This record gives sequence, C-alpha cells and structure tokens, in this order.
Amino acid sequence: MTSRERILAHLEGRPVDRLPVMPITMMYASDLVSARYRDYCTDYRVLVEGQIRVAEQFGFDYVNTMSDPAREAADCGAAVHYFDMQPVALIEDEALLADKARLAGLKMPDPLGGGRMHNGVKAVAHLKERVGREMLVEGWIEGPIAEAADLRGINTLMLDFFDDPPFVRDLFEFVVAMELQFARAQVDAGIDLMGVGDAAASLVGPQLYTEFVWPYEKKLVDGLHAMGTRVRLHICGDTRRILEGMGRLGCEIVDLDFLAPMDEGRAQMGPSQVLLGNVDPVSVVLNGTSGGVFEAIAKCHTQAGARYIVGAGCELPRGSPPENVRAFADYARRRPVNPAPA
Repeated sequence: MTSRERILAHLEGRPVDRLPVMPITMMYASDLVSARYRDYCTDYRVLVEGQIRVAEQFGFDYVNTMSDPAREAADCGAAVHYFDMQPVALIEDEALLADKARLAGLKMPDPLGGGRMHNGVKAVAHLKERVGREMLVEGWIEGPIAEAADLRGINTLMLDFFDDPPFVRDLFEFVVAMELQFARAQVDAGIDLMGVGDAAASLVGPQLYTEFVWPYEKKLVDGLHAMGTRVRLHICGDTRRILEGMGRLGCEIVDLDFLAPMDEGRAQMGPSQVLLGNVDPVSVVLNGTSGGVFEAIAKCHTQAGARYIVGAGCELPRGSPPENVRAFADYARRRPVNPAPA
C-alpha cells in the first residue's frame, strides 16, 4: 500500500495497513535542505525539495505546499514583509484594506498570473510529477476569517464584527470567491486534498463564529467538494468553543491544536470524523523526548479512536530533534489502527 493509497483508503473508511502520518512541516523542511526560509516561501523549487526530503527522511505519507499565509494577500497588492530565516509578515498598520472603501474596487487576482499564488500552483504540479504516485499531494488556501484579517488587519476586523457587519460579509464573500479560484488552479494541477487554514477563527467566540465565520467556511468547503477534492481544516489555537461547528462543515480531516483536547473533539464531532493531531509541538516535540512524543500520540489515538491520523497540533518547530520527528512514523508502524481501550 503506497502512502497515497493509505491516506485515501483511511478517509474512505477502508482497511489500511497502518495509520497515516501527516505532520505539518515548513521551516523544518526548509532547514533540512539548508535553504533560506524566504526562498522556501517564494521559490516553488525549494519548497518541493524540502517537502520531498522531509517526507522521505521521516516516513511521512504526504507532501504539502503550505509556507505562509501571505500568498493571496500579496497577489491582491498587500504590503508583505519578507525575512531571510523567519515567516512572512503582514503588518497591521499597512493593511491593504485599512480604508474599507477599497474593497469595492479590489481586483480579484489571477492565480496563474505569475504571482505568489502561481508559485504555489507550480509547487503542486512539481510535487505531483515527482512523488504524486506514491505520496498524497496537499494544496493550501486561507479560510475566510484568516484571509480577511490579512487584508483588513486582525484587530480592525474584530471591531468590524460589531461596527459594520455588512462589510464583514462583503469581505468574506470576496475572500471565498478568491480562494475558490486559487483552489481550482491547484485542483487542475493535481492535488488530492486541499488544506484550509483559518487560524483567526479560534479568536472569536461561538456566537460570532456561528453568525459570521461558519457560513463562509461552509460555502468554501462546499465549493471545494464541488470541484471533486477533499478538505482538511486547520484552525490553530483553542477551538474548544467551536468544535461542534467545525465538525458540521463536512471536511474529510479536521486538525486539532494541542489546546483543544482530542476527546472533546471526538465527543462534539461524532465517531465518523477523521481527526488529526494534537501533540504539543513545543513542549513535547521540540523540548521533549522521542518516548514522550510516542506517549502523547498514543493518548491522542486512544481518545480519537480508529478515525485518526498521526500528527502534531500545528507545525513541527525548526530545531526539533530528529528522533522526536521520527517518532510519528515509528508510532504508526508499531501500533494497530484500532487502539486498545485506555
């Protein structure tokens, strides 16, 4: 069974030889090929080399094109700050939509127009060409509130929920339309699964999430499914107050960060939802031991049950000991898909 076959079978509820292994790596993959992180974000060839190297060296079952949240915003014309060895930054004081009146005239960028989105599409195509028969290829887009925050500024957007709800809805409509265009280009390039990062959703309470965010996440997920692709939802942070809504989106995979207990996710999302995570990336993976990583995964697996994919709560930090990173695949090889009761 190839890695790609393993993940697809697991998502469909068919038997697999072992659990899939799908931790997120970005800076870790860049460091593995001795690249500047600026180049990992902006040159698809560097990203492809890093992703293939980390997957092959540590036994992961997939490769992905995630690097930073600024691709779409940059192509819209936002001021983006690049650093040689750190992630890309969008500066609140320079937000593209600091004047919200600019939204009415904001042009939808072409995902194949030579910008940063196009670079992401090229990464998909090259990953598919090089390892797509063996490994699952995952694309990436931003979710509605995450991208809205990139364009408007996170603090200003939070005030907009109360000061100008119609503007928030108009902005979310623009974002969803743009992300579906970007997704269409990645689907055409060969992805098997689309990752959706909507980190800012963990910063709002259940009322705002239900009223404003969830309907547009649902519209985005339904649009992706209409293209024939599968969806992985990743919301960083403490999502305990919105877990039930996340489960109702219909995503094939839902990631849980370490702040959201796996047993609570299972209880609120039901037995059929595939859950991924939620090992603490810093205290367990970066600063812990391989045995501690193994134990943390075992706890997650027991709480999640058989509908589980091995991974951390968020990105594996650069500098994590190789033996700790290797523990993810070691666990999958040594433990049965159906965990023993605790």
